[in-house]
Amino acid sequence: MNDILILNETELRRAAPLNLEAIDTVESCFRALAGPGVVMPPILSMEMKEANGEVDVKTAYLPGMDSFAIKISPGFFDNPKIGLPSLSGMMVVLSARTGLVEALLLDNGYLTNVRTAAAGAVAARHLAPTVVETAGVIGAGVQARLQMIAAHLVRPFRHALVWSPDDALNQEAAAEITAATGALVRVAESAEEVVRQSHLVVTTTPARTPVLMADWLHPGLHITCMGSDQHGKNEIDPKAIAAADLYVCDRVSQCVALGELRSARAAGFLTDVTPPELGQIVTGAVAGRPSSEAITICDLTGTGAQDTAIANFARRRAVAVGAGAAFAR
Repeated sequence: MNDILILNETELRRAAPLNLEAIDTVESCFRALAGPGVVMPPILSMEMKEANGEVDVKTAYLPGMDSFAIKISPGFFDNPKIGLPSLSGMMVVLSARTGLVEALLLDNGYLTNVRTAAAGAVAARHLAPTVVETAGVIGAGVQARLQMIAAHLVRPFRHALVWSPDDALNQEAAAEITAATGALVRVAESAEEVVRQSHLVVTTTPARTPVLMADWLHPGLHITCMGSDQHGKNEIDPKAIAAADLYVCDRVSQCVALGELRSARAAGFLTDVTPPELGQIVTGAVAGRPSSEAITICDLTGTGAQDTAIANFARRRAVAVGAGAAFAR
């Protein structure tokens, strides 16, 4: 039997950077989700309130791929107080023909960050205005920065706004986004300013009450929200979801349980509507942005299909450059 390939975070960062190829890889998984044959069970999600922590386990089989991934993704949000990262995790890659373990990707959450940012870029590519002068992000952590970097690859904006309650993080995020994109980035005075002044907005918070209100919406706005990935989280005012000209889910079955759709329906909105999924937009089965003046929202809860796609991409790239260590079974 073949050895098991083990790759650490450093090797994976070198082999699988956040670039257009990674974005195209994640887009292909949404295309697959719009067709037959995908097997993607519900997310296994566990919250540990005492530690301000959560753990998600995601997986999916995609037709045509020889391997699939099982991703374990912990988030312990008090860790920075003791000098540890809030996110960690790993992916196990198994053969889709035999079930044998083929690779262990000790990425500490890096590949999750890449595939999540890439999904945001896919949403922007298909739903944001063709020309984005100013982009904005609510949140200032790692994912907020990667979202802006990924968005710039598909909608190259000249200006960007950042806001979170932590001014030190805001300054760091603004500097990192500037260095990566060349855009003029400044810290906004409020989340409201971010929304009102931008045509592309991404929310990347663990909020349990809305951080983006319906009163702030304006023509020509696209919003990608990704913080609501567990029951109880809510970044977007339910009235904003109802007011959008087009609201799109990454997976309806997940969004109705974990995402903004759950909060909207709890508030009495979209109770008799099944929103389209991003894969349907990607394939053209459902029309994308209705007009330049439309308001669009994409709700990303994160799918196991993304994890399988990015894991196969990273392993393939790593093998091509001879990275990793072989471990005998």
